[in-house]
Amino acid sequence: MHYSNPVISGFHPDPSVCRVGDDYYLVTSSFEYFPGVPLFHSKDLVNWEQMGHVLTRTEQLDLRKAWSSGGIFAPTIRHNKGTFYMTTTNVSSGGNFYVYTDDPKEGWSDPVYVDQPGIDPDLFFDEDGSVYYTTSHDAMGQGAYQSRIDMKTGERLSEVKLLWKGTGGQYPEAPHIYRFGEWYYLMISEGGTEYGHMVTIARSRRPDGPYEGCPHNPILSHRSLLNPIQATGHADLIQGPEGSWWAVFLGIRPAGYPNHHYLGRETFLAPVTWTEDAWPVIGDNGTVGVTMPAGNLPLQPRPDDAAREHFEETVLAPCWNFLRSPDPKNWSLSEKKGSLALYGSEVTLNDMGVPSFVGRRQQHFSCRTTAHLTFAPQQDGEEAGLTVFMNERFHYEIAIKRIAGERKLIFSRRVGSLWKIENEMPWPGDSIVLSVVADKTHYVFGFAANEEEKPIRFGQGECRMLATEIAGGFTGVFIAIYATGNGVRSTSPAYFDWFDYQATE
Repeated sequence: MHYSNPVISGFHPDPSVCRVGDDYYLVTSSFEYFPGVPLFHSKDLVNWEQMGHVLTRTEQLDLRKAWSSGGIFAPTIRHNKGTFYMTTTNVSSGGNFYVYTDDPKEGWSDPVYVDQPGIDPDLFFDEDGSVYYTTSHDAMGQGAYQSRIDMKTGERLSEVKLLWKGTGGQYPEAPHIYRFGEWYYLMISEGGTEYGHMVTIARSRRPDGPYEGCPHNPILSHRSLLNPIQATGHADLIQGPEGSWWAVFLGIRPAGYPNHHYLGRETFLAPVTWTEDAWPVIGDNGTVGVTMPAGNLPLQPRPDDAAREHFEETVLAPCWNFLRSPDPKNWSLSEKKGSLALYGSEVTLNDMGVPSFVGRRQQHFSCRTTAHLTFAPQQDGEEAGLTVFMNERFHYEIAIKRIAGERKLIFSRRVGSLWKIENEMPWPGDSIVLSVVADKTHYVFGFAANEEEKPIRFGQGECRMLATEIAGGFTGVFIAIYATGNGVRSTSPAYFDWFDYQATE
C-alpha cells in the first residue's frame, strides 16, 4: 500500500500534529485569514478532514491590522491529561499565546498570553509536571529559546535561555521538544522556509539542555535536488498506536522553470526510522517522494469533497475564509435563503484593509471554478465578482461593475504597481455565471448568461505572476467571491447563489 503527497494540498504550511488514541489532530498556519488555524482530523495520517478552525472568535483573533503574510504564524498542537492545547503567534497583535479545550469540536478558550519573545512557539509537558515553552529566533539572537511556564496563567517560572543555535543555517526556527526514553530531542528547521529549507535535530539528557547536534544533520532536506517536492522543512514527529513513527512537514511543488510556486506551502507526510544510536531519519535518508509506502497505516477512504456550495447552511463550511477580521456588515447567509449576500465596503482588493471577501484555497494546479452572481449595482463604482488572489498587489478579477451609469462586465489584473481593466463590455442583466479555469500556466476567465451555456473566454492571467517568487509572502492563492464600492460603501447587495470548485487533474 502507498499514499500520495501532499496529504493536505494547497496553502497549509507549518503542520503540527498530536494523537489521542486512534485519532490524529493537525493544525496549520493561517496568517491574515479568518478564522485562524485550520484544524484537521484523521484516523490514518493520510486522509484528513477539516473539522473547522481553532480561532473562530474575534476575542481570540484580531487581524484588523494584519499585513499580508502577517497575523498567525506557525502553531503547535499538543494533548496532555485530557486537554488539547494550541499555541501560536499573532505577529500583528499580541504576540505568543495558547488556547485550550477538552473537546476540539466544542470550541477553544480565550487566549492566554506568554511573555516570551520570538515566533513558532512549542509546548512540552514533561513527566514531572513541568511545562516548557520554546520559541525561535528573536531580538536576542537566532536560535531556540526556552522557559518554564505556569499553564494556568501563562506566567514564566524561569528566565528565557538559549538552547541551541542549530548547525549554522539561517533562520533556525520551528522548535519542537520531545522525550523518547532517556533522551530529550530538540528538532528545528534551518535555511529559511525556501529552497534551502532543512530539518535538524539535537538531544540532551535534560529538557533545558545542553543539546548536542545529530551527526547526520540535516535529517530532512531537498536542497539542490531535482525533486518535484522542494523547500521541505518545519516538521513535527508523531508515533502511531502500533509503534511506527512519522513526520508531517511542509513543502512546495514548483510549477515550472525557473522554479515558482503559487499553491502555497503544503502538508506532506513521511515515515521515520531510528538509527542504532537513537537518532531519527525522515523518509529515505532525508528525502521524500510524491508516492510513499504506507507501512502499516490503516488507510481509510478519502472523504468526498462536494464540488458545489449552495450556501444553504447558517454557517460557512470550514474551507471558507475571510480576509482579516470580518465585518458583519459585509456579508450575510440569512438575507436571502440559499445565497451568500455580500455588501461591498469602501475597501478594494488593492487595499490592506477588510474587504467584502469570502474565499477558499486553490488546492490543485488544474481546477475549474464557477459561481452564479445576481447583482444590480445602483451607484457608480459598485462591483462584485470572482477573484484569483495572492495579496493586495497581485490578483486577477472578473466582475460586474457600474461605470458612468452603465453596468459592465470587466476583467482586470493587478501585478505589482501595475493595474488595468483589460477587457470590458456592457452587461444588461442582473444574473451571470462567472468562471475561472486553471492549469499550471494560466488562469482563463469566462462568463455565461446561465449554467447551461458554455462559458465565453474574456481574459487570462499567468499563474507565475501570482507565485511567491514574484508576489512575495508566505501564503498561497485564494479563489474568492468579493464585492466593493471602490471607496464608498455599497448599497446594492451581491447575491452568490452557488459556487463550484472542481479539481480537473
